[in-house]
Amino acid sequence: MPTKNTKFYSLILILVDFLVLCLAFGVAYILRVQYDQRPLATQVYAVEYLRSFLIIVPIWILIFASLGLYQASTYNRRLVEWGKVAIGSLVGILLIIGWEYVSGDHIFPARLVPVYALVAAFFLIIFEREVLRIVRSLLFYFGRGISRVLVIGNSEATCDIADSLAETHKSGYKVVAVAGPKKVIPPGLDVRHFTSVDAALKEIEKLNITTIIQTDLYDSAERNQRILGAAQTHHIQYNFIPGESEFYAGKNTVDVFLGYPMISVSQTPLIGWGAIAKQVFDFFASFLLVVLLSPIYLILILLQLVFNPGPTFYVSKRLSKFSEPVNLIKFRTMGAKYGGKDAAIEFREMGREDLALEYEKNRKVEHDPRITKFGHFLRVTSLDELPQLFNVLKGDLSLVGPRPILPQEAKFSPSRTALLHSVKSGVTGLWQVSGRSNLSFEERIELELFYAQNWSFWLDIKILFKTIAVVFRKQGAK
Repeated sequence: MPTKNTKFYSLILILVDFLVLCLAFGVAYILRVQYDQRPLATQVYAVEYLRSFLIIVPIWILIFASLGLYQASTYNRRLVEWGKVAIGSLVGILLIIGWEYVSGDHIFPARLVPVYALVAAFFLIIFEREVLRIVRSLLFYFGRGISRVLVIGNSEATCDIADSLAETHKSGYKVVAVAGPKKVIPPGLDVRHFTSVDAALKEIEKLNITTIIQTDLYDSAERNQRILGAAQTHHIQYNFIPGESEFYAGKNTVDVFLGYPMISVSQTPLIGWGAIAKQVFDFFASFLLVVLLSPIYLILILLQLVFNPGPTFYVSKRLSKFSEPVNLIKFRTMGAKYGGKDAAIEFREMGREDLALEYEKNRKVEHDPRITKFGHFLRVTSLDELPQLFNVLKGDLSLVGPRPILPQEAKFSPSRTALLHSVKSGVTGLWQVSGRSNLSFEERIELELFYAQNWSFWLDIKILFKTIAVVFRKQGAK
């Protein structure tokens, strides 16, 4: 939701980036010319050098802008921002070097200057943006520059949005009022509650509302128009967010059809070149990982034979892309006689009706007696999942994707399973880096649907890095 504050912050970023880039190029020149006694490739005086970069830096800023570095969707996501700063810095330097080569003009006095400039630009811009992020959070914390929000709606999305915006120091929004049933107010959120929309609209000035967010269209067109009219009358921002997740979780487009705005909801962006690029990356990355981890495979196989006698691997039938069954390979973590049947059946055969009911409710149990001591170690460290890299090499799985579900789990959400399996399942995914076993079955489905509808190469890279952190912290592993 672009607001006056976000636009102002984007302008600040542009100005500070400009100054920092000038500083980076100045540092690069000084380091090579003043502190390096080796002869220069060509004589470029400081005044000429500075004049050149006062012309070049605006082009660099345009490159940053084209990468979205001045949009809230980028600067509110640290890893995405860092990656785009790296790309923008590299592209900027390459363009300058290319121009120098084509035009014959000497911009850099020595070959090391662009290298210094690239490194200095990247680290100084990252540092600058982190400082600005801290300053902005402090201003939000003390109530400066925030948007005061009235949320209107009756759906789960209403509650979710109010809850997500509750951390004002991060979001820059403060939910001051909610119009809707009591159930849509998140527990512990101190806001003014209105059961009537009209009553809420009358208090806009008194509550100093600057933004209205509506999540549901009412049956009455007149009622919807009153909400929009109230925003227009008070000259405040109005946003409509569809309560149904399918309308906002995908790569959707808005067009005009027969004079009406039309939302085209795409199934997944993982088609065409996106799917090909992901497949190529999966093959080479998994091949490299298998080679590098081969000593660990051998050690784990030997330990498995000693501490967990029986079959080394456990092969489980799971559903992947288009709900096609694949044989998922893992190091066996249960006793040799378990794992061949549905878990609920095995628990009942053990006389553990309590565990069977727990599994049927949550699709997992807190303390599974079928797991051996060494198997528990493998699960806690996530080493049991290493053989799945062979599934990736074979093409059954992707490195990142939705969790491959058991065939019997498909019946719990048949309509959503079809959409979930429009992409290939993965060894890791949003479900793993967002709580793993601590998430409920429905929460995992929601995250995986979001991934399927919002895939990007950057999202995959981010998940892979977060997976490493999660594994080392042993967070959520069971």
